[in-house]
Amino acid sequence: MANLKRNMIELVKDVKEGEIVTEKYLTPVFIPLTVTYEAVDLLAYIKELEKNGEEVDEKEVIFKMMDFVVKLYKGAFTKEELENGLHAPDAIPTLQDQIIFIAQGQQSNATKEFLAKKN
Repeated sequence: MANLKRNMIELVKDVKEGEIVTEKYLTPVFIPLTVTYEAVDLLAYIKELEKNGEEVDEKEVIFKMMDFVVKLYKGAFTKEELENGLHAPDAIPTLQDQIIFIAQGQQSNATKEFLAKKN
């Protein structure tokens, strides 16, 4: 069990003269199964809203996803840092990828490459 799966998120920290300064964060080394329950519940909540044809408060869904991601990374960054550090066109897929990693164990290629270089 020494080689546990981890995921990564990259946040923009600053923009200097058109150059982007980012920081990469890795999930904790160990993530308990209870976190998977939360991810599955969140995905089910989103699917249920879509299935029922209810008007979806997209902002509320985004806030729930951000809350989950901040909790997942155990305070490595704040919700405000997450909001300000995600590039708007990629924000929702990035948040969804984090939830899917926990719910289904799927690592992104970028994470696999980063971890390979790090080791």
